[in-house]
Amino acid sequence: MKPLAALLLTCSAALADASHLLLQKPTINRTHVVFSYADDLWTVPRGGGDAVRLTSGPGIETEPHFSPDGSQIAFTGQYEGNFDVYVVAAGGGIPKRLTWHPDPDRVVGWTNDGKRVLFASARGSDTGMPKLYAVPLTGGPAEELPLNRAGYGAYSPSGTQVAYLPVIRSSAEAWKRYRGGRVTQIAIANLNDLSVTKVPSQGSNDSHPVWIGNNIFFLSDRNGRTTLFSYDTRTKKVEQVLAPGDLDIKWATGNDRTIVYERFGELRTYETETRRDQAVPVRVNADLPGIRPKFVSAAKHIGSSGISPSGARAVFEARGEIITVPAEKGDARNLTSTVGVMERTPAWSPDGKLIAYWSDASGEYALHVMNQNGLGDPKVIAMQEKGFYFEPRWSPDSRQLAFTDNKLQLWTVDLATGKQTKIDADTYYEPLGGQHMDPAWSPDSRWIAYTI
Repeated sequence: MKPLAALLLTCSAALADASHLLLQKPTINRTHVVFSYADDLWTVPRGGGDAVRLTSGPGIETEPHFSPDGSQIAFTGQYEGNFDVYVVAAGGGIPKRLTWHPDPDRVVGWTNDGKRVLFASARGSDTGMPKLYAVPLTGGPAEELPLNRAGYGAYSPSGTQVAYLPVIRSSAEAWKRYRGGRVTQIAIANLNDLSVTKVPSQGSNDSHPVWIGNNIFFLSDRNGRTTLFSYDTRTKKVEQVLAPGDLDIKWATGNDRTIVYERFGELRTYETETRRDQAVPVRVNADLPGIRPKFVSAAKHIGSSGISPSGARAVFEARGEIITVPAEKGDARNLTSTVGVMERTPAWSPDGKLIAYWSDASGEYALHVMNQNGLGDPKVIAMQEKGFYFEPRWSPDSRQLAFTDNKLQLWTVDLATGKQTKIDADTYYEPLGGQHMDPAWSPDSRWIAYTI
């Protein structure tokens, strides 16, 4: 497949406006918001405006947290390959490394006096679950907090208690409304007698505690989409303080009066005293190498593949394009040549004339069927239901396709009419992965065998 190895695809993107930036993991002091974008840290005035880059290392800089006085920023950095704790002045400068352990260390906050940085690490864990540590700002050994396991963490104003998560799930942000045995509940530990109480939960995923005065603000999906709640440590009552938006809130931190949070790449602030919620408009103008137009090797980004019935050519998915290449001699053909569109899982028809694949050109995945020579426009069949769809499988007569979706449903579609038929639905996903339900056509194209 030498032609594919030699094929180059252009990659280009225009700088998105503020409404389309993927701004992440913000932190706030009295005058500025610092956030992670394009693996660097940026700062912008609280009222919004042009962002200024604080870090520009070759690795990832993320999870920033302002010190209590707002003069410094602790963050998780990857300057030397490993994730460690770093600190930099709020106005920029050379970051100082505070941890050196080979296990990843991730910043979660500060002690109230601003003399130590709080971070989570599995360095001393027998189970692989993280614990909380505090490392002096001046450097030196980190002190382990007396908690069996913990991720995230927020000290009470007195410094005698800490709110934390006893259970951490790496998939917490991706698996919506998870209600299994590893839901995340916020616990409150008294550091004097090591007694523990828990914030009332409804079997929901609660995270990102921020302790302000007598209240612990946190994120929860107990009422549907993840939004902001508060827990009054005196009355023991939980209150929803922000109505759920169209999308989940992913991250929240705060100072002594303001919460800053991230929702689908947008930054917003919530004033705890006035209950005012507003956006932080951000403009990023920078020389970002990742979005410059460039040539890349498609051979290094192959997704799925297939072969023509004659064996003369093969079809590949690479960087969102559908490409066919000859087995021996000839030219590669890019059948789609689209920018900003994801095409995937091509399948060659048994009669050798067509190639079917999924495309999100319309904003939702639709079935596209293209002549194998690339001539003409593809036939587009919109799906009855929104979602993700998996590898299409042709009937032997090349008239129908079978496929499954992320709702564990098996479908067929008639190519001539576009009629879609739901065959069956499963209850549980196959834990070993692979093509779910694994549909297979009978030789006469009248039957489908599948697992369930």
